[in-house]
Formats: sequence, C-alpha cells, structure tokens
Amino acid sequence: MKNIRSFIAIQLAADVNRNSTRMLKRLRQSNDGIKWVPADNLHLTLKFLGDVDNTEVPAVCNVIHRVCSHHEPFHLDFGGTGGFPSLERPRILYAGINDASGALTKIASQLETSLAELGFKQEPRDYVPHLTLGRTRSTSRLANSDVMERLAAEEDTELGGMLVSSLQLIASFLDNSGPTYQIMDTIPLDS
Repeated sequence: MKNIRSFIAIQLAADVNRNSTRMLKRLRQSNDGIKWVPADNLHLTLKFLGDVDNTEVPAVCNVIHRVCSHHEPFHLDFGGTGGFPSLERPRILYAGINDASGALTKIASQLETSLAELGFKQEPRDYVPHLTLGRTRSTSRLANSDVMERLAAEEDTELGGMLVSSLQLIASFLDNSGPTYQIMDTIPLDS
C-alpha cells in the first residue's frame, strides 16, 4: 500500500491559464516573501484530500463520478484579486471566480459531504471559489505592502471565462523543485 498526496481540481482553459500567467508575471518580484504558484501548476482546487492510500483511489473516483453525474457543464468567469483570510492580513493571494450558476459551490459541498462518508476530514469553512496565485512563505509572515499594492492594481483585471465540463483527481509529488502533478482520473460532468 502506498499513500498518494491527492486533490480534486478543475484544469484551466488555455486562455484563462495564459491570462493568469501574465498576471503572475506582473505580481511576482524576487525576494517578495511569496511562494508563487508556477504557471504549469495553476488549477482550481475543489478539495485537497491529503495522503490517500492507493487502494482508496477507486472509491474516491466513484464519489467524484456520482457527484458529477448530477451536474451539467457550467460556466465560470475569472478576474479580480483578493486574499485569505482577509486583504488586510493575507496569507493566500488569489484571483477571484464568479460562479454565477452556483454549480461550483454545490459540487464542492457535495464532494465534502460524500468524501466525509469515506473518512476524509470535512473543511470547517464553506468553500469560497478562488484561484490560488501565491502563499506567504511562513505562517507568521504576511504579504508586504509592495505585494499588496501590486495585487490591488490587478483588482479589476479580467482573466476570461471557461466552460467546466469535467473534474480531475490529481496526484501531487513533492521534490526539491516543488510539486509536480499527475492526473489520475478525469471525470466528466453529466452532459
């Protein structure tokens, strides 16, 4: 038995990824105290699972299939910027997502509930759609004022829209150069 660090995500459409990458280039400066997400690793996370025993992967895929079978493809718009837990004291810097249909939030909630039945820990907070761009390098460190000014300058930047037609179960492998991702399964929404 082997543990696989895993998460459920949506891959970005090419134009959304390209525009997000351009935003990252404008935001990033050397020694700014932020661990920026590499452009190749940009994705929309729905649920971080942590270490999953490889024998549990089929059950996780079945849960995702079951949830996806109740949802049709839906549209998301990306743009603007923000920070968690707040813009005043951000530890995570993100691009915003407009989930006009509410489908993304519903899917995330259903995944939380269904995966809890398999023993996965439920998130204590409600899901807030966002595209993580970077994290402060230490839990005690906050983004500096220069980073926050650059982030504020992007608050009206639109990154584009996309039709979401599938979810993916992704394995994350950590090494000295950072995480690399491998898609374990792609699960289509009901069409």
